[in-house]
Amino acid sequence: MAKLTLVPTPISDHKPWDAETIETLRKAFIGGSAIVVEEHKIARRKWIANGLPREAIDKFICLNEHTKVDTNQQVLSLLKSGVDTYLMSDCGLPAFCDPGQELVDICHNERIKVTALSFPNSVILALSLSGFKSDTFFFGGFIPRENRLKGLKQLDQRRETVILMDTPYRLSKVLEELKQIGVKRQVFVGIDLNCDSEMLVRGTIEQVVKDLNNVNKREFVLVLGPYDGR
Repeated sequence: MAKLTLVPTPISDHKPWDAETIETLRKAFIGGSAIVVEEHKIARRKWIANGLPREAIDKFICLNEHTKVDTNQQVLSLLKSGVDTYLMSDCGLPAFCDPGQELVDICHNERIKVTALSFPNSVILALSLSGFKSDTFFFGGFIPRENRLKGLKQLDQRRETVILMDTPYRLSKVLEELKQIGVKRQVFVGIDLNCDSEMLVRGTIEQVVKDLNNVNKREFVLVLGPYDGR
């Protein structure tokens, strides 16, 4: 099964892409993968500045606010036909306050694997990989040791996307607690992000508990989707 890979790039126009990004994109183009960019002109300039093959530029697929309806379906068809796809924004992390969010959401709904190249912030990375809306979100931090159910209920009352963390050995515990309080929104768990053992799970709390039944003592970030749609 093909996968969608988010490709973070520097915010500054004057900072070159790192070696991992350049080599990954070079191999992606040579291997026939699809390269999805936000704005063709900006992507072209940065692609050339980082020494990547000019032959790839004419094959860029543009995904932005003006093209996203058609492009999402085009990319989905490519992924379903076995074409690995790499998603870049003009700068920063794709799918975070970005048109790519809807594509990631679609991929989760279609059970298509989503991953990302290295990114130093696990909280924002998890939010982008979740496919949930990120225009507004609440970072709840670590779940308190005392009055956990009360605290989780209060967080669940928020309408926006909510991000939570806890120690690795409490993964099963927090999932069962969310099930206990009757969470109705979509749940995403990002485990061992950017590691070879990375695991992303999204669905109802019942589905997530079932999928992660034998998974524990691993680093994770948990994201509760918004009530007003994903």
